[in-house]
Amino acid sequence: MPETLNLGQARRIALKAQGLSQQRPTGPASARSVGRCFTRMQLVQIDSVNVLSRSHYLPFFSRLGPYDRALLDRMSQKAPRSMMEFWAHEASFIQPEHFTSLRLWQRRRWVDARGLDPVQREELGEAVLNVLAGSRPLTAAQLTERIGHVEERRKDHWGWNWNAVKVVLEYLFARGDVTSAGRTEQFERRYTVTSKVFPGLMTVPGPEAQAPEVRDQALDLLVEASARAHGIGTVKCLADYFRLPVRPVAEALQRLEASDVVRRVDVDGWGTGLYRHLEVRTPREAGGRALLSPFDPVVFERRRLERLFGFHYRIEIYTPAEKRRFGYYVLPFLLRDTMAARVDLKADRGTSTLVVRGAHAEPDAPADTAQELAQELESMAGWLGLDRVAVTGGGELDRLLSRFL
Repeated sequence: MPETLNLGQARRIALKAQGLSQQRPTGPASARSVGRCFTRMQLVQIDSVNVLSRSHYLPFFSRLGPYDRALLDRMSQKAPRSMMEFWAHEASFIQPEHFTSLRLWQRRRWVDARGLDPVQREELGEAVLNVLAGSRPLTAAQLTERIGHVEERRKDHWGWNWNAVKVVLEYLFARGDVTSAGRTEQFERRYTVTSKVFPGLMTVPGPEAQAPEVRDQALDLLVEASARAHGIGTVKCLADYFRLPVRPVAEALQRLEASDVVRRVDVDGWGTGLYRHLEVRTPREAGGRALLSPFDPVVFERRRLERLFGFHYRIEIYTPAEKRRFGYYVLPFLLRDTMAARVDLKADRGTSTLVVRGAHAEPDAPADTAQELAQELESMAGWLGLDRVAVTGGGELDRLLSRFL
């Protein structure tokens, strides 16, 4: 018979797996603690929206409190790199040891350059690789100038104004031939040949990599990492973390169960046939507090978030302003084992102010939500280098926040 857990236990397992079940350390975070945090999460999603902070910085603040963002930059930009960009959940920082497995299992059809003439694709690809092999890392614009490629751009990639060089670069990036050596202040990738910064990684798998046993081993590695990062979840949850196909993930979980890595469990109030990672223990209680990025691993899978925490959440960045329910850049507020509130935030760097444009308490929010949220907002403002917090919303939680700030 499968083990049966209640919803509270499942929540605490999930929070423990993500490093959110305990109060954060009081001292400054070290490079080692930032690295451990990344290893626990397995990946961090990248996004260009900067209304508050670049999204990949926020999950580390949620788990470590104020930390030096330069520590994270060094992990991804200075040798020996312990982070690399690749496709995972979406565009993400991943652990380099997952690269080859992801290369075998990722299928990003929209970056395969199929819209280009095959001859043009190969000629441009060869030109790009030749330039990058003998140069410093370059942006797409710099490469276009270096190659001398001129063409009229078309908006046919989700509204992005990509020329053929950029299309080929993304094709080579998805293949693994090129990678990111860092980002500019405008958040443009600086491309380089993968073997330059990650020597020894298999960029384009040979025919032997397509052998069923090799593919199974690669998938097992990713699914084990997903299960460890989740602590507990459904097959679909565990597949979604790295955007893997569901049916092969189910087969991988059966192999991992036979190896005593995961165990099948039922959760009252959630469902049956879930899996928990056996190395993630169940805390007796959860004592953490965190503002969570809209792209935090805990909120990746919206259905899981709703089943675990009773918290219905959608990103409204692309929703017309008059149709938004809660705001443009809304962060869930985790208090102990409850998603207690959601807060629409903006860093107004001109006035050095963290602006709370709207705060909304959940129906089951603990009585100390406003006080705890106020402390968290002050901590975030200091970490972002802002001098004050200003509440501009007019709701009940907004008024309580103003009293505590």
